[in-house]
Amino acid sequence: MSNDHHSDHSETHFTSTAVVRDIVIGMADGLTVPFALAAGLSAAVDSSAIIVTAGLAEVAAGSIAMGLGGYLAGKTDIEHYDSELKREAHEIKHLREHEILEVQEILSEYGLKGSALKAVVKSITSNRERWLKFMMKFELNLERPDPKRAVTSAATIAIAYIIGGLIPLMPYIFISDIMPALKMSAIATGIALVLFGWIKGRFTGVNQGRSAMQTLVIGALASSAAFGLAHLFS
Repeated sequence: MSNDHHSDHSETHFTSTAVVRDIVIGMADGLTVPFALAAGLSAAVDSSAIIVTAGLAEVAAGSIAMGLGGYLAGKTDIEHYDSELKREAHEIKHLREHEILEVQEILSEYGLKGSALKAVVKSITSNRERWLKFMMKFELNLERPDPKRAVTSAATIAIAYIIGGLIPLMPYIFISDIMPALKMSAIATGIALVLFGWIKGRFTGVNQGRSAMQTLVIGALASSAAFGLAHLFS
């Protein structure tokens, strides 16, 4: 009963960590890239409609690209696990004595010795599936990826990117005058970056104030560079 509870806890913890990571990836780029683009265009064009159109196009393209990247990363994890599983199964079958010694070495590092060590080694190596699972986890430090993970990751990153990207564009939709729209966009994005950084710090265990400032500074640098370059070439 306790083992099932521990397994559920580990799976939940792992899954939630992965989801938070995907939200961080999508939201971080979603807030900074469209804002930097809008800020850059603000220095080069005289129509908020152009900025909104270009911004929405970038959000659409960016969310697809980021989502696809997340999907491919998830598929790569699954393919890597499967190839290592196949190799380990081959070694257990054809290099049995060597693999038994590896089990002994791993367990001895955890303090097992003598008859207790022999008993546990015998128990693990008497069942092929159990043996294979042990080697994957304790020799290679690999957890079996969730087969749905690639699709979930892609969707999470894409949605987070869209949400993040719409924040800096909203003022341009409602305010036709570019400079006031840019100021409102900067304020809205700045608040969003601080909140996002604070939440990210809370979930990742980093100092929340420092995390909030880091995301704000990165966003400010990206948009300032885009605005400056656009102003220079316009």
